[in-house]
Amino acid sequence: MIYLNGEFVAYQDAKISAFDRGCLFGDGVYEVIPVYSRRPFRLAEHVTRLEASLAAIGLDNPHPADEWIRLIEAVIAQQTFDDQSVYLHVTRGAAGYRDFPFPQPTQPTVLIFSTELVTPDAAQKAAGVRALSHADFRWLRCDIKSLNLLPTVLMREHARRAGCTEVVLFRDGWLSEGAASNIFVVKDGVVLAPPKSQLMLPGITYDLVLELCVAHGVAHAVRPIAEPEVREADELWMTSSTKEILPIVELDGQAVGAGRPGPLAAQLDTLYQDFKARIMRQGLQS
Repeated sequence: MIYLNGEFVAYQDAKISAFDRGCLFGDGVYEVIPVYSRRPFRLAEHVTRLEASLAAIGLDNPHPADEWIRLIEAVIAQQTFDDQSVYLHVTRGAAGYRDFPFPQPTQPTVLIFSTELVTPDAAQKAAGVRALSHADFRWLRCDIKSLNLLPTVLMREHARRAGCTEVVLFRDGWLSEGAASNIFVVKDGVVLAPPKSQLMLPGITYDLVLELCVAHGVAHAVRPIAEPEVREADELWMTSSTKEILPIVELDGQAVGAGRPGPLAAQLDTLYQDFKARIMRQGLQS
């Protein structure tokens, strides 16, 4: 079942206007929320990020935070599986014509649905994944979780055809993020993360990884990371709601470090899985 503009409908019955500005212009924002044992992970933080994205594109928020939480929990309850990935998007709606300025007034389109959450298995984590690098040619407001994802589509398809899982992005010689993830670097036992800015999405999993570093005394630093540091890293990870912490063992055909997942990736993944088991699944939000 899908939530669409105030109703729960079967997916095959969900209809959106051909004039919807999400369809015509990508004029909208979205969120993806992992759910463990029917408990959404850091739902308040996801709703806060959604509110920030809506404000950044000048789209009036159609619901207060408590109503968003109620709707998301209602979607979760409709599904037959316990671990879920909830997708939510809001567009500026349909005006019945195509023109670039904001139409006045319109009713936002709100769509929420859930699919089964599939995370990397033990074999994939033990082997690690391959990645390509690419110039970050996206726009300058990557902190907005916008529906305009064509650059990501093209880069991830390029990676897929090359047998790779992710694309590591560099802007003017500096690490920004992955095409659909945040990127962490390990050098000489220190976990490095690029600082939040308008050039990267403020990841919820990114925040958790840094919190785990603080809580467990793992040496880390948040600072700009130059491209040579990435290419000379001892370890490289991608992190996201669905990939969790996934080691990258090859970049552009060259081994990262020893060419296998490193000890800090294993340590942080163990901490992450323990956090997931104790906090996420037991409903003790942190």
